[in-house]
Amino acid sequence: MFSKFQNHLVSGFPFLVEKKLFLAVSGGLDSMVLLHLLQQLPYEIAVLHCNFQLRGVESFGDQNFIQQYCDENNIPVFITQFDTEAFAKDYKLSTQVAARELRYSWFYELLETHNFDYVLTAHHADDNLETFLINLTRGTGLDGLTGIPEQNDKIIRPLLPFSRDEILQYAEENNIEWREDSSNASNKYLRNKIRHDLVPILKEINPNFLNAFQKTQSFLQEAQEMVEDASIMIYQQVAKEEGEDIHFDLNQLKKLPNYKSYLYQWLNEFGFLAWNDIYDLVDGQSGKQVFAEEFRLLKNREVLILSPVLEAGEKEEYQINANDSDVNFPLKLKLCQVDDITIDSNKAIFVDAEKIRFPLILRKWNEGDVFHPFGMQGKSKKISKLFKDEKLSLLDKEKTWILCSDDQIVWVVGIRQDERFKIEKTTNRILKIELQ
Repeated sequence: MFSKFQNHLVSGFPFLVEKKLFLAVSGGLDSMVLLHLLQQLPYEIAVLHCNFQLRGVESFGDQNFIQQYCDENNIPVFITQFDTEAFAKDYKLSTQVAARELRYSWFYELLETHNFDYVLTAHHADDNLETFLINLTRGTGLDGLTGIPEQNDKIIRPLLPFSRDEILQYAEENNIEWREDSSNASNKYLRNKIRHDLVPILKEINPNFLNAFQKTQSFLQEAQEMVEDASIMIYQQVAKEEGEDIHFDLNQLKKLPNYKSYLYQWLNEFGFLAWNDIYDLVDGQSGKQVFAEEFRLLKNREVLILSPVLEAGEKEEYQINANDSDVNFPLKLKLCQVDDITIDSNKAIFVDAEKIRFPLILRKWNEGDVFHPFGMQGKSKKISKLFKDEKLSLLDKEKTWILCSDDQIVWVVGIRQDERFKIEKTTNRILKIELQ
C-alpha cells in the first residue's frame, strides 16, 4: 500500500511538495495509518486533534494517546476541546453536524494563524460508499451521488482510492496502534447502520462491489462535469447579472424542456430548499418570493430575480448637512451650487437652494408617502402609485431612497423630483444634487 499511496500523492497532488501540511488525526485506524504513511515521506507535517467530549473518559483517552504518539515521534501537535453538545443545542444542529462545523472551522483558523497550506483527512473508499448510500436513501441530485471530493479548497483526502480492508492490512503488517471508537459499534447513527448491515450484504452479492462502485462513481463524476459545462452555456443565454442581483429571463428559460434541472444547478449553491416552490414561481403570480437564509428569488413579470436578503440597518435615516458636498453612504451623492440647469437624466436634480432646509434626510420610502411630482403643477401622488407606474419590482422599491427637507419629499432618488423645490424666475441660488 505504501508504494501505491506514494504514487497517488505524486500523480494526484504534485503541488503538495514543500507545502506545510496538517493531518487531522482522531486516533482511529484510518487517521493513524495516514499519519504513519506521511511520516515516511519528505513532507512537513503537524497533527490536529479535536476532542469533542462526547464519549467521556474515552475521548480524553484518544487525546492522551495522540499527544503521547506525537511526543515520541517529535511531531508538532495541536489539540482543542469542544463542548459539542452545548454547541449543537445552541444552534439547533445534530451532534454530527455540530462536530463537523466545529472541526472545519478550527482547521481553517489554524491554517491561517500558523501559515500552513492544507489539511489532510483520512476519508477512504468505504467512507465514500457510505456517503453515497446515505445520500441515496435521503433523496439527492447528481451532486450527492458523485461522492466525497478528493480536494475541497484546502481540505485534501489522499486515502479515497483505498479500502478499509487495505488500510487494516497495512496497519497490521506495520504494527500500528490505534484507538477504537466505541460509538462505531452502535447502530444509533445512519452511517453505522449502513456500514454494519447494508454494505456487507452488497459485498456478499458481489465481492468486487467496492471496485465496481468506484468505477460507477467515476462515470457519475464525468456526467456531472458535462452537466456543469452545459449549465454554464445555457446560463449565458438565460441569465443577466446586474450588480448583486441575477435576472433569469423566463421566456428563454421556458423554452428549455428540462428547465427545472437548470434552475437547480444554478440556485443550489445559494441555500434554497423549497424546490417545488421555486419551480412554481416560473408560472406564478408576479411579486411572489421564495427565501433561503441569505438569498431570495422573486418573480417579477417575466423575470426571476435572485438577490441577497436585505438586512434592515440599525440606522434608517441619514443626515446630509449644509457643508456636505460629497456623500458616500448610503448613496453616493454630490451637492454643488451651479449657475444654470442642464437636465439630461434622472440622476440629477436642480432645486431652489433657498427652499431647502438642512439637514436633509435620506431614508427608505414608507407606505403612505405622498409627494408632488415635478411637472404636475402641484398635484399630489402617492409614492406607491409612482412605483406602480414605473413598473418597479419589489426589489427596486426596497432599494429606492427618498431625499427629504424637513418632512417634505425633495426627490425620489433617481426617479422623480418634487415640484415644490423647482427652479423659478425668482430663484437666486441653484443647488444641483447628483447621484454618482
